[in-house]
Amino acid sequence: MSIILNVSRDEILSVLASVQNVTSKTGTLAILNNIHIETLNDSIQITATDLEIGIRKTIPSEIISPGKITIPSKKLFEILRESSSDEIHFEVQENNWIKITTGASDYNLAGMVSEEFPSFPVYDEDNLTSFPANDLKDIINKTIFSIASNKESNFTLTGILIEKLEDSTIRMVSSDGHRLSLMEKKIDKELNLFQISKNTLIPRNGSQEIKKFCEGKEEINLGFMEKLMVLADNQDILVIRLMNGEFPDFNNLLNIIDKDNSIEIERVLLLNSMRRMNLFTEEKYNVVKWEMGNNKLTLTSQSLDIGNAREELDIDYQGDPMTMGFNGKYFVETMQALSTDKLRVHINGLGKPCMVCSDDEPGFISIIMPMEL
Repeated sequence: MSIILNVSRDEILSVLASVQNVTSKTGTLAILNNIHIETLNDSIQITATDLEIGIRKTIPSEIISPGKITIPSKKLFEILRESSSDEIHFEVQENNWIKITTGASDYNLAGMVSEEFPSFPVYDEDNLTSFPANDLKDIINKTIFSIASNKESNFTLTGILIEKLEDSTIRMVSSDGHRLSLMEKKIDKELNLFQISKNTLIPRNGSQEIKKFCEGKEEINLGFMEKLMVLADNQDILVIRLMNGEFPDFNNLLNIIDKDNSIEIERVLLLNSMRRMNLFTEEKYNVVKWEMGNNKLTLTSQSLDIGNAREELDIDYQGDPMTMGFNGKYFVETMQALSTDKLRVHINGLGKPCMVCSDDEPGFISIIMPMEL
């Protein structure tokens, strides 16, 4: 029997907007560009996947005739985005063509049979634990910016390491080989049933989808199973296929940093200064020169094609004079992830890692390697 149904434009448009990053990828399977729609008693279940990430959402609908079909996600999103009708009418016709009626407009899209759509991963709901959504989003926000790009030769750096420590503390770590971000947060919930295997790696795209999934939610159900991370909230489900491999050992790097030599500075002051310096850096390296001494930090940057910039800031620094170079973009992204007033920057000389932290955010550490000037 052919599907016939009516659904709220705003409801289905919201779902389509949330899955575009998953369904718009270029791949070998054409059906992955489609969403799968299946009717339930008084709702429809919409599924999207790229074989790494699976998203399933359920929205209320008026079901006239039940069934299931797959529809091109991007084109349907574009049609409904331009529609002014409150209600959308779907009717599946011969050869899997879908007639879509929005007000006075009719559209016909070529669908594909649902049997060709990949099956949704199976998971055990009993293995899910209630978890504060804002805490999960905060940990990811403070680590996602330093994940390596897909061009990185070390594949395991293209994801975030997640670990469960003692006392219900969750830690995430990311690195691109030139910097490292670490965030620990004690969760105000009992996590005895929450099990994370060693070297559990969440892919970059999965991390971005987790942030979106947590938006506007107070609690989610979260769990890790063999090769899968599952997030669920009422009728919404996000399943992420975990990465294989071992994240590099970063503990030695943390232990060698000398914390005796440091500066304290207002975060917003340094952030705005570094943004201005970045306007005059060479795009490939983004080098900003730091000169410290006598409670002053002098920042300079130069581009052969554009010009140069110089700025002097008051800091709390009593150490020996020191000159170093840093990637300005790394500092900006680190400071943007924080909301604290004051920063502490531990600087240890040429060739040695720099640590950025804050007394107001004790679980966060950013390590940035210096550059040659």
